Amino acid sequence: MVTPLEHIFHLYNRAGFGISYKEAKSLSNKSIKEIVDGLFNNIADGNYLRVIGKEDITKPKEMLQSGMSKKEIRQLIIDKGIDLNLKWVEQLLNTTNVLIEKQTLFWHNHFACRVQNPYLIQELNNIHRKFAFSSFRTLLVEVSKSPAMLEFLNNQQNRKEHPNENFARELMELFTLGRGNYTENDIKQSARAFTGWSFSRNSYEFEFREKQHDYDEKEFLNRKGNFGGEDIINIILDDKQTALFLCKKIYKYYVNEIIDETRVKALAEYYYLNQYNTESLLKKIFLSDWFYNDINMGCNIKSPIEYVIGLSRQFKIKYANEKVLLGFQRQLGQVLFFPPNVAGWPGGKNWIDSSTLMLRMRLPSLILNNGDIENDGRIDDPDDMMGISAEQINKKLNTSVNWAEILNTHEGLTLENLSKILLAKQPNSKVINVISTNAANDLKEQIVKLISLPEYNLC
Repeated sequence: MVTPLEHIFHLYNRAGFGISYKEAKSLSNKSIKEIVDGLFNNIADGNYLRVIGKEDITKPKEMLQSGMSKKEIRQLIIDKGIDLNLKWVEQLLNTTNVLIEKQTLFWHNHFACRVQNPYLIQELNNIHRKFAFSSFRTLLVEVSKSPAMLEFLNNQQNRKEHPNENFARELMELFTLGRGNYTENDIKQSARAFTGWSFSRNSYEFEFREKQHDYDEKEFLNRKGNFGGEDIINIILDDKQTALFLCKKIYKYYVNEIIDETRVKALAEYYYLNQYNTESLLKKIFLSDWFYNDINMGCNIKSPIEYVIGLSRQFKIKYANEKVLLGFQRQLGQVLFFPPNVAGWPGGKNWIDSSTLMLRMRLPSLILNNGDIENDGRIDDPDDMMGISAEQINKKLNTSVNWAEILNTHEGLTLENLSKILLAKQPNSKVINVISTNAANDLKEQIVKLISLPEYNLC
C-alpha cells in the first residue's frame, strides 16, 4: 500500500524532527504500519549519553583540597555542562533513532530538573532514555530515586522529624495527578512516605536511610497503611486521573495542542488498561486514522530544539563551530538541561514572541548561506551557567550545505509542490505569488524563501 507523502511528513514531524523529501519518497511504497514499526525498531538501544564520569565532578570540598579555586570549580561545572548539552545536540542531529530522542525530550520536560552537577543530570537523562517506552510506573520509580531529582526537590532533607513536602507536592501536581486532584493532607502524608529516600554523595547511588523513615500509619487518597514511597506511587497510578493527566500532555506533544477530550479519554483508558505502557500508547496514536486528519497537521508550534534540529537534519547542515548551536538555544528560549523551573517549558504559543519569531525567520537564510549571526546580549539564565561570549557567536556560522544534492533532489518541482513538501501548513496564495514573482527561476532562492516564512515554524 502506498502511503501519501503528506502523511509521512506529518508522522516524522511529530515522531521525529522532520524528514527530507528524498527520504520520504523512499518510504512512500510502504504501508503506514510498516513505517511506524520502523520508527520503533531498536528503541531498546537508548543511545545513552556518556560524556561525564563520576570522577569528573567530585565534592567541592575535595576539589578545593586538590588545589582548585572556587572559580576553577565553577568553570569546570560550566564546561562539563556545555559538553553535555552539545553531545545531546550532536545525537539529535545524527541519530537514526529519532523517536528515542523525541520521547526523551518529552520526559526531559515532563520531569523538569535542574541541578548544578552535570553528571547527575546526565544520568537522569539516561533514565529517560532507558525507560522511555516502558511502563510509566517503572520510569516514575527510577526518576523518583535518581540523585538529580532527590537533590532538586529537596528529598535529601526529608526526614521523619522534619518532613520536606517539596517532592511529594510536585510528584502529584506535575508528574501524575495534576493540580486539584489531591489535598494538602495527601501531600503531607505522601511526604512522610518518602522520608529516608536519599543518595550517597560518594557513589551517586540511591540510598534508603531506615533511621530517617517514618514507619507510622499514613492516610493517602482515602487509603490507610504503613506506606512507603513505592506504595504511594502505586496508589497514584491506580487512580485513572493519572492516565488522563499524562495522556493530555502526550496528546498535546504528539497530536494537537488543542485537546480533543473524547479522544484523550479513550487514550487514557487504553493507557490505564495496558498498565501505562508508553510504547503501546504511542503506536496506537500513530496508527489511528484521526492522527492524519487535516486538523492535526501543521497545528503545533515547533519548540526551538525541534526547529533548529529539524532544519539542520532536513538540509544535512554541518556546523564547524558547534557552540553556535548553544547560542541558538539561548536566543530562541530553550537550553537543554536548563528548564526555567520545575514545571518545565510551557510550550505552544509561549515559544514565540516578536523577537524569537523574527530570529526564526532570519535563521534559514543565515544558516543555509553561511551568514553572520549576532548575539543580542540577552542572558536568559540568571546563573549564566550555559553562557557563551558574544565573540563566540558574532562570527560567520561556518556551515556546510550540499546545495548540489538539495537542488538535484527538488529539481522539476513546481513552487506549489515545493511548498507542500517544505511546509506543514500552506501560506496564503498571495505569498506564493510573491515568491513566484521574485524567485521565478531560482530553485535555491525559492527554498530559502519558503522556509523563512512563519509557516515553517509549524509542524
